[in-house]
Amino acid sequence: MSQHSAAPAPTPTTDSAVATVARRRDWWRDAVIYQVYPRSFADSNGDGMGDLEGIRSRLPYLRDLGVDAVWLSPFYASPQADAGYDVADYRAVDPMFGTLLDADALIRDAHALGLRIIVDLVPNHSSDQHEWFKRALAEGPGSPLRERYHFRPGKGENGELPPNDWESIFGGPAWTRVTEPDGTPGEWYLHLFAPEQPDFNWEHPAVGDEFRSILRFWLDMGVDGFRIDVAHGMVKAEGLPDLGSHDELRMLGNDVTPFFDQDGVHDIYRQWRLILDEYSGERIFVAEAWTPTVERTANYVRPDELHQAFNFQYLATHWDAAELREVVDRTLDSMRPVGAPATWVLSNHDVTRHATRFANPAGLGTQIREAGDRELGLRRARAATLLMLALPGSAYVYQGEELGLPDVVDLPDEVRQDPAYFRGAGQDGYRDGCRVPIPWTREGSSYGFGDGGSWLPQPEGWGELSVEAQTGVPGSTLELYRSALAVRREQADLGAGDAVEWLSAPEGVLAFRRGDFVCVANTTGAPVTVPAHGRVLIASGEVEETGGEAVVAADTTVWWTTA
Repeated sequence: MSQHSAAPAPTPTTDSAVATVARRRDWWRDAVIYQVYPRSFADSNGDGMGDLEGIRSRLPYLRDLGVDAVWLSPFYASPQADAGYDVADYRAVDPMFGTLLDADALIRDAHALGLRIIVDLVPNHSSDQHEWFKRALAEGPGSPLRERYHFRPGKGENGELPPNDWESIFGGPAWTRVTEPDGTPGEWYLHLFAPEQPDFNWEHPAVGDEFRSILRFWLDMGVDGFRIDVAHGMVKAEGLPDLGSHDELRMLGNDVTPFFDQDGVHDIYRQWRLILDEYSGERIFVAEAWTPTVERTANYVRPDELHQAFNFQYLATHWDAAELREVVDRTLDSMRPVGAPATWVLSNHDVTRHATRFANPAGLGTQIREAGDRELGLRRARAATLLMLALPGSAYVYQGEELGLPDVVDLPDEVRQDPAYFRGAGQDGYRDGCRVPIPWTREGSSYGFGDGGSWLPQPEGWGELSVEAQTGVPGSTLELYRSALAVRREQADLGAGDAVEWLSAPEGVLAFRRGDFVCVANTTGAPVTVPAHGRVLIASGEVEETGGEAVVAADTTVWWTTA
């Protein structure tokens, strides 16, 4: 009889080993990419806000964690109406985050450590403080600059009604009426998100020209790729027709809308791909494409378009074996014909952390306001992580999930900053809970985040989840991630690929083989007995082996090797 609990000690990763991984061909097909939300990662100057120099100082931590690349959420010059997703200048760094020199130093240091850098690109909309939009307002009706956005006269006797019935994803109308330079009520402009985020008109050639130039600017700076925000947006149906029903305003609707997932976006990406392919080093595009089905998501990653697209269908799946198997099969089946890798993600800056989602009953969506059963949520989150990392393709890790961080669901109303929180129907507006700065140390004004507090308050006890508290502790969530990523690199049958071989398993259990590797995930609330598939590589919970069988604890995932 033998017992296995959580993870073995991680294998140290040398600088040369990381560099070798970073240089390998088709690195993005099985990459583990770590999302950094700059506001909340590390603060170097004590102003309570994370910054580029703070990120740079923590790059060795990410190298040692074992990730391949770092994706940075926006750090561009911005009024911060939507945490930087309202860009005023795409070629400048916002002073709260640093300077272009800081960005250059971060990219260079990352490359020296064998890490790649992917930056956010926000092409669907700009800030209302973008020079184009400010001039469009100042010049009044008929300004050529207004043609670069969606300005329209209103309906009604005096133009007092919006041009159509579209609503903002953040709630309320998707149109705002401007006051013209002479002081009179004037035209309306489209904003699918906050009023401070006017949508570009991608039918105007100047918009395409500008973004091709922006791509080259950052590629020349040395970035390794772009994550495209609202990649399913940009192109709107001709004539901007009424929606007729507002059932489709969820980011994941049941069909294509006049403003999302229009076929015209693919022409844009084909042009962009030609630019990217001019540069050496296998630079990549990653699409944030909320589409009705994984089949439509596959359209974004055809060979002449983008490299990866986030698999939001997987993120939204409950901790249920049957549902998980279905979405895994559909994902792999959809990506295989276009030759693109699947992607797997459990958390990001827009959804409740999965340690909290899984702590609550199924069916509550991806934004949850209840803490739920913390112990249950963490147990499931750890198991879900090992399942995700065992699947063929690329995986995304959101900062702090390697610490098992829950969402902070009890933030006072007066500290919230999510713009959707202050509007009507639309997104729930509780994204601040997953954006609370992460803890690095057990103690300190912000648990090591910085010397001057944090822009969102951290909960009491945050320090016990910190990097310091978990480092070197057998069975901690941080060491589980470190071990899993080390094993993933060492096992030839993990990572890239496009298929799994499903094995017979009890109800509520997923079991599959990939060469000499076997993964078993028990999604039930009770122990299950399964065949012992060889030598245990890692487990998220207790596993007891005897007589060729293994008892896998509730909500536990196990990796075996038959070699």
